[in-house]
Amino acid sequence: MGRDARPCVSNSNKDDIHHCMTNTDRSTKQRNPWAWIPSLYFAEGMPYVVVMTVAVIMFKRFGISNTDIALYTSWLYLPWVIKPLWSPIVDLLKTKRWWIVIMQLVIGAALGGVALAIPLPGFFKITLIFLWLLAFSSATHDISADGFYMLGLNEHQQAYFVGIRSTFYRIAMITGQGLLIILAGFFETSTGLPPIDITVSSNPTISNTIQMPEITSLNSNSETNTFFAVFPQQAEISKQNIPAEKLDSIRKIVSEHNRTNNFVIIKSENGINSISENNLSWWAENISVPLKDFLKNHFQLKTPILSGKTLTGNVAVVAIKLNSKTEEGKEMVLNIKFRNGDNSYKLLEGERLTFNSTNREKPAYLLFQCDSKLKNSTQAVFKGTSGNIHLAWSITFMILAAMFVLFSIYHRLILPHPKSDVQLVGQDQNFVKEFFKTFASFFRRKDIGVILAFLMLYRVGEAQLIKMASPFMLDPRQLGGLGLTTGDVGLLYGTFGILALTIGGILGGIAASTKGFKYWLWWMVLAINVPHLAYVYLAFAQPENQLIIGLCVTIEQFSYGFGFTAYMLYMIYISEGKNKTAHFAIATGFMALGMMLPGMFSGWLQEIIGYQNFFIWIMLCMIPAMIPVFFIRVNPEFGIKKEKEQ
Repeated sequence: MGRDARPCVSNSNKDDIHHCMTNTDRSTKQRNPWAWIPSLYFAEGMPYVVVMTVAVIMFKRFGISNTDIALYTSWLYLPWVIKPLWSPIVDLLKTKRWWIVIMQLVIGAALGGVALAIPLPGFFKITLIFLWLLAFSSATHDISADGFYMLGLNEHQQAYFVGIRSTFYRIAMITGQGLLIILAGFFETSTGLPPIDITVSSNPTISNTIQMPEITSLNSNSETNTFFAVFPQQAEISKQNIPAEKLDSIRKIVSEHNRTNNFVIIKSENGINSISENNLSWWAENISVPLKDFLKNHFQLKTPILSGKTLTGNVAVVAIKLNSKTEEGKEMVLNIKFRNGDNSYKLLEGERLTFNSTNREKPAYLLFQCDSKLKNSTQAVFKGTSGNIHLAWSITFMILAAMFVLFSIYHRLILPHPKSDVQLVGQDQNFVKEFFKTFASFFRRKDIGVILAFLMLYRVGEAQLIKMASPFMLDPRQLGGLGLTTGDVGLLYGTFGILALTIGGILGGIAASTKGFKYWLWWMVLAINVPHLAYVYLAFAQPENQLIIGLCVTIEQFSYGFGFTAYMLYMIYISEGKNKTAHFAIATGFMALGMMLPGMFSGWLQEIIGYQNFFIWIMLCMIPAMIPVFFIRVNPEFGIKKEKEQ
């Protein structure tokens, strides 16, 4: 029998644990790594993408503002920022195998909590609480899974499967950002009624009189024939322009009608609690509010101020009524979007309408306008799709919860039992002392200032872009977005985007192994920043062709994957030495912090200056990202594959 495992794990450094192991330390019944590495790293990637990306799209579909989405979801980065602080607990208490199995159960419970909280009135607060639990349990799962990887494999296997584990982590990203979003989009449409088409056309012969249509001949108590009734289904707009004051008056009537009858729900500014101006904090009064006013005055997109007599394009009002016996507490959301035809027509009011038991007896109003310069007789078609969005996302998260329960059961049965995976009991004091010495050795480096600046600033632009990319795709064109559906965004980012990201990362690694990290450093810095121009183009051009949009997303994601290679290699480079595992964990904490802080204010900034100026700001962020690169000192041979390394 091999030597006792306990002396091998007395040191807190995981690399020392690995090197003191021998083949006799391992279980005689070794599991095939293919049986557990793919599933383990797929399970590691899923909670992260759910917290960072899926939650953003979900809250956007619920009507939460960009400011709130960016602020509160960015705080969810915190567990990955501070996970080095509690990583010793995973070593001290229980085995890493135990932590993996239990954390997957906790992750499943957190996902189930989100699913159950979504239909509740105070869903935003409650889902954020469960997402916090999900983030902390996921970060703990990362610590235990990475540690178990070193204990469950020998040196040759670790080198061989390092690419495999990264591949299945990427597959988790594809599943989360792509297939999961597509699934949610499918549930959104399948839980609704048949879509409706509204044709809007211009007619020079009709009267300039604008009337408010009514729908009164529906059987509201019907339980079998449930549909949206539209009148008129073909709206004709007079080519005679009307004064701006008349347009404002009609728009006010339509807007107040929809708000009064709860077809349009207005949320407080912060999405949680409204704060009166008399109760502003010191930060708000002296920093955020003055800064907000400055940005509004100098950078907010200005709309021309029209006098009441100025002529503008004519309008038409369309009424929509739900023919259904809506259950108490249930709601049906109808989304109206431009489908095809002449872009001279736009929807001014009624893009997102909520129907429930309190307003089913009354119609909701849509307000369409044609361009004042329109001379020819043309038309456009607007499509309305409905669905119980809360129910759709609740089902999606319930499926995720069931998936992680199955992961826990599977890994409980299939994970190997390496003898070195033991609990460190009775060595707390020595371990804590070594733990603090490890932290001190990282921060005592002479180039610590350059290191921290690089880690915090390298992705300062990308950290903001990643928060606003999906809302930009989903927002209507009137608000500066691209007006895509949930399924469209899932297809673009979750399939083509992630595939491009993966290919870019692979090519970045190959490039670094040929001529070295130092040679490619500047090329990678430019690669991660310059392609943000694609979003500048999308914001100004607002193309309708999804091939063009997909090409821009693919280019940006491929370049990000290539450029991010420099970030990973630099973290590995600065972590070399006795405590490289702990130092790498500290570096990943700063990596997460560098994503969290810029992302927190990105939504607030975008809502003030608009998407066009926001993406220009993203381009300017490459300047601070490049400054630390001038001071980096890297061994020219680092990253090049040596002849003896076979």
